[in-house]
Amino acid sequence: MSSKTGSLRVERLTKEFGNGKEKVVAVHKLSLTINPGEFVTLLGPSGCGKTTALRMIAGFETPTSGEVLLDGENLVSMTPDKRPMGMVFQSYALFPHMTVFDNVAYGLRIKKMSSAEIKSAVAEVLESMSLSHLANRAPNQLSGGQQQRVALARAMVVRPKVLLFDEPLSNLDAKLRAQMRIEIRNIQRRLGITSIFVTHDQDEAMSLSDRIVVMRNAVVEQVGNPDEVYRRPASVFVADFIGRSNFLKVEGAKKARSGKASVVVGGVELEVAAQEDALTSKHPVLLVRPESISVTASKSAKPGKSEGVVSNVVFYGNHVEYTLNTDEGVILAVVSDPIYEEIVPVGRVAKYSFDEDRAWLLPSESEQATKEDQE
Repeated sequence: MSSKTGSLRVERLTKEFGNGKEKVVAVHKLSLTINPGEFVTLLGPSGCGKTTALRMIAGFETPTSGEVLLDGENLVSMTPDKRPMGMVFQSYALFPHMTVFDNVAYGLRIKKMSSAEIKSAVAEVLESMSLSHLANRAPNQLSGGQQQRVALARAMVVRPKVLLFDEPLSNLDAKLRAQMRIEIRNIQRRLGITSIFVTHDQDEAMSLSDRIVVMRNAVVEQVGNPDEVYRRPASVFVADFIGRSNFLKVEGAKKARSGKASVVVGGVELEVAAQEDALTSKHPVLLVRPESISVTASKSAKPGKSEGVVSNVVFYGNHVEYTLNTDEGVILAVVSDPIYEEIVPVGRVAKYSFDEDRAWLLPSESEQATKEDQE
């Protein structure tokens, strides 16, 4: 099965609900280019505008302003059924009175394709999704994962240029969600369909995406590949939303080599990579991920430089999580493959350390909020 891929460009897409004092801005001047065959995820908390953005791209919401361009053609005035797109919904939206075959064939019948063409196309997509043996079953005879695959098959059989996903895995249990993530990504790569996926689940975004668009309060906070948004987040919000984070107080921050800053953390001078605005920040913070921090027992009775008191320990077998109370704030550390006898118990003083190359200096959230208000 082949599909024509599409180059999608969104230009200053805006959606406002209500008017006057009651006006609510759901999406504000969203601009984004998605390359043919690319998998892009819109990620953010509830109410950030990601679903509204997807619905405008699909045609279910009319933008207040802006453009949706597919291969150079503006789709804004085009109804959803006329757009060369397929959509997979959160609720699956399968017809309960139809078999799997008829559910998948529905879109082709709307296009008035011949019976022979429909039979061939449906058989091909059912085979590719390992659903052929379920063709004559009703939706209520299927598991959640099977229903999700049918919904995906129905969206793909019309050979869309763009495939849209509206939180399609949220109704599945954790194990099945993980399996379906792999399945969706493999199918998308094999067919090369340009795809946009909406979720509030960071694990889904990280595992599925070529690029992630992080949204908050109707605007885009950052666009980047999974490594960029995790290792080099654009703001404290992005750092805190994606993964777990430590934000350490620093002293004496000053510019060092290009793109780096010299800071003092726990009495130790470090040279760390810095976000551009952090170089002029009055109150920068240092992001260090928990898995980047090492913890060892200290011989001291009271904490000194780069030390803290262990306030909590959780042993998971393959890793141990420490919570340390330090002068730089509360630190969460995740140590992989621990030796049980070497775990530092609660109440003891522990040393902590991290590679300065794995740290990232950011301006404080309040400073960034002030800058955004001024803009």
